[in-house]
Amino acid sequence: MKTELVTTLKRKATRILADLHQSKDPVLITEHGVPSAYLVDVSVFELMQDRMGILEGIARGERAILENRTFTQAEAKRRMKKWLV
Repeated sequence: MKTELVTTLKRKATRILADLHQSKDPVLITEHGVPSAYLVDVSVFELMQDRMGILEGIARGERAILENRTFTQAEAKRRMKKWLV
């Protein structure tokens, strides 16, 4: 991962963005030597968001199992019948 100063980003934004789009590697932006933000390619960000959604769904399912909030297949079909017409 590349690291850039915020002042460099201000001066060379076009070059930094071109490099980002080509490499797809995030860029860490620092201010006064302290991490401030990540610059991420749009396609990479969207993929991360999709993966996060899947992981959150899995976590909700695992939590439901632990809390005994599950149904048999027959019960699930009966409850969902009104939506599957």
